[in-house]
Amino acid sequence: MSLQNSKAANKFAEFAAKLGGQIHLRSLRDAFATIMPLYILAGLAVLLNNTVFAWIFKGKTLLQVQYWGTLLTNATLNISGILIAAMIGYCLAKNRRFNNPIAAALVSIAALVTMMPNTVSLIPDGAKKAVNVSAVLPFTNLGTGAMFAGIIVGLIATEIFIRVSNIKRLQVHLGENVPPAVGQSFDVLIPIIIVLAGFAVVSTLLNNLAGMNLINLITTVIQEPLRHIGTSIWGVIILYTLGNLLWLFGIHQSVIYSSILEPLLIINITENIAAYAAGKTIPNIINVSQVTSFGLLGGSGSTLCLLVATFLVGRNAVTKNVAKLSIAPGIFNINEPVIFGYPIVYNISLAIPFVLVPVMGIVISYVATVLGWMSPCVTMVPWTTPVGISAFLATAGDWRAVVVQLLIFVLGILVYIPFVMINDKVLGKEASQTMETPESAEA
Repeated sequence: MSLQNSKAANKFAEFAAKLGGQIHLRSLRDAFATIMPLYILAGLAVLLNNTVFAWIFKGKTLLQVQYWGTLLTNATLNISGILIAAMIGYCLAKNRRFNNPIAAALVSIAALVTMMPNTVSLIPDGAKKAVNVSAVLPFTNLGTGAMFAGIIVGLIATEIFIRVSNIKRLQVHLGENVPPAVGQSFDVLIPIIIVLAGFAVVSTLLNNLAGMNLINLITTVIQEPLRHIGTSIWGVIILYTLGNLLWLFGIHQSVIYSSILEPLLIINITENIAAYAAGKTIPNIINVSQVTSFGLLGGSGSTLCLLVATFLVGRNAVTKNVAKLSIAPGIFNINEPVIFGYPIVYNISLAIPFVLVPVMGIVISYVATVLGWMSPCVTMVPWTTPVGISAFLATAGDWRAVVVQLLIFVLGILVYIPFVMINDKVLGKEASQTMETPESAEA
């Protein structure tokens, strides 16, 4: 039975398509895609501060120059919880076709701040002991520590806000003669009051009855357990493999990767960036840069290895032409021409290496990092960064990571080679059958 006609495969593809269309997961994917440039900028700022500037400048001059990178880190990484809450509110409202998505983003930000503690413990510069400070919002509650809270609060606050805003009795209409912006703001005036007042009640009860706040509660009870499971080596292998399996049915792997796995991996890399900037021990080996740099060589399925294998042993004219056309975008990890032109979709001949090679890259890089043969990834690089450069940048200039990446690349080519030969034979038989069919019909 072919992969395309398998009932189980069709059911899996149908389920995956529905999962990818789920509005909250789609909104989550859209939000992280929107905010991605800021994370890349944060990684670049940290990379320059801790490597390039440290090579060039010394002493007081170095500190003065590094102030530039610190400002960028504060404007991106250290307010990432607030940023993701706003983007989720906006994207979810857009996907719900709500007519005032800006108001939804506004409510998401305000709701998240409402759930933060009014008194925090901070260590003043030069001091050793922490002191309690009131009426401040530290980066610890605005940045990476609040990202998961921002996701949850953004989703919940936006859903409630949209539902309440659709109650006509709660809408305040000022007539047709007022500016549109003023009219829209009064339309959602009462819903905003209701939603934020409700979140304030919850925050007050948590503080007065349990002595805690939602940020710490979500981090302790939900974020850390989920992240440790999802971004463990086995969790990543399972989720990333499922994502790549979707390509075999013509469904983009972002259905699982971008919606479920990538947000957790992004939290990991933001923690690494913050730790690297502060000169602390890097906490997470598995992160978004590690997965993309070592498990995405040429795109999903590490198809750059497939293209090179095709040049080396391929005999089929069609696939060799596809490889020639796909090599340029493949260098930048864009592989839709390979997915649909080679093709990968519904091609059982290439299913095994397409799934196996990315897993091999993730495992090898993980083991190499654990053994100290390469540094962990501490910056976020664009997923379009070519092989060799991506590993170097992701690890803040560790040449050993480039060696590991090139080793994975060579091994990936070797894994693909026998399957390219098998695929050529299958295509040859299919071509022979196609040529024989008209003759049989005439007879």
